[in-house]
Amino acid sequence: MAKNEEKTASIPTRILIVDADEIILDNLTNLLETDGYEISTASSVAQAIDCLKATLYNIVITEVSMPAGDGFELLKYIKMHHDEIVVIMTAGYGTIESAVEAIKQGAYEYLTKPLIDDDVRLAVRRALKQQQLLEENRQLKRALRDRYSIDNIIGNDFRMAKIFELINAVADSNSNVLISGESGTGKSLVARAIHAHSSRREKPFVEVSCGALPDTLLESELFGHVKGAFTDAVAEKIGKFAAADGGTIFLDEISSASPQLQVKLLRVLQERQFEQLGSNETQEVDVRIIFATNTDLQRQVKANEFREDLFYRINVLNIEIPSLRERIADVPLLAEHFLEKYIDGTSKRIKGFSTEALELMKLYQWPGNVRELENCVERGVVLCDSSVIKADDLPPVVVNHSQAKTLQLSSSIGEKVTLSEAMEEPEKQVISAALEANDFNRKATAEQLDINRTTLYKKMKKYDLFADGS
Repeated sequence: MAKNEEKTASIPTRILIVDADEIILDNLTNLLETDGYEISTASSVAQAIDCLKATLYNIVITEVSMPAGDGFELLKYIKMHHDEIVVIMTAGYGTIESAVEAIKQGAYEYLTKPLIDDDVRLAVRRALKQQQLLEENRQLKRALRDRYSIDNIIGNDFRMAKIFELINAVADSNSNVLISGESGTGKSLVARAIHAHSSRREKPFVEVSCGALPDTLLESELFGHVKGAFTDAVAEKIGKFAAADGGTIFLDEISSASPQLQVKLLRVLQERQFEQLGSNETQEVDVRIIFATNTDLQRQVKANEFREDLFYRINVLNIEIPSLRERIADVPLLAEHFLEKYIDGTSKRIKGFSTEALELMKLYQWPGNVRELENCVERGVVLCDSSVIKADDLPPVVVNHSQAKTLQLSSSIGEKVTLSEAMEEPEKQVISAALEANDFNRKATAEQLDINRTTLYKKMKKYDLFADGS
């Protein structure tokens, strides 16, 4: 308590009072300045907005009815642009309806005139406590985000926790790593995280998409060429392997490499040596190689589409990233992460997602995985005109698919179901997978799912998920 008082004393609490009545402005200023608060005043909404643009305030006390604009207009502006400010509204005459409307739109307190000194003081003290709670909530969200992320990889699913452990475990090894997973799952982020947590972090990280270039250009891109090596080789080019010397090279979509290129890669893996196109001079490199694939390389080996010896050289350490539909419980966490990313630098003050929007996103299958979810949230931020992203702000494919799935579930049981009912099956699958991964240890499972053991037990009972059937 003493620490809080010291903090309050060292950092003044700033209050903006907005009222067209000069007497009320003077009275409230005298009252609150006596209590040690730093006071600014405005007699109109326009003046208040100018003050808000120039100074950081903790509390705004505003009259509902003013000649030029009203308190609700100012409240809307504050909620959109300065959501950290707590608003107290006052009115010359009050009704239950107007008070309810004020609270509904985000005001913390509603006082009727004539204002009583003790009531104002109490309202201000309570507003400051509310602001402290809001800040603690923001800090908690940041802490949770840090707990369930490594660099820019986000997830609290137990499979993602295993990936975080693997990243830390393999980072300082020089062994080759194969990252497998569908397109859009974040393979590049995992590769960058491995590099960032390794002793090579100060050296280059070079990324090459093997599927984006034809074979002839890809070989030149990787190993470089000397002048005159082919028709368009008008000057010498340093390849990506040489550019990554001392650091890490990330070869994405390695499954698309031609048989000729596979042979050259095998030599680089074995000897860390290569020649530029058109040159007989052997170059050596000290480089960590990370590969990624969105196809089943073992199946390609069996089909003679990929060299078996190269596959076993590549597949020393394997990190398999689950698709987003396999960790649907991570959708809210990822959505919040992308929301923070895309509102940063904008004038919008979007606090989150409506319940309906979140439920629709959790029902969708996300064929484009995390990348598609990011695009969905970016669209929502652009289109959102309120404090939350609503279902109407989501892409039609997300809304239509989710609604169709709900209808399908409804018809399968012969009656309508709610979105929460439709989410029961995905929830059951997530809990079942977590239990199996933890050998049905309830404490470990509850920790991974970030729920308490009582809640876990109730859900196990609801879905009949006991290992022994009891």
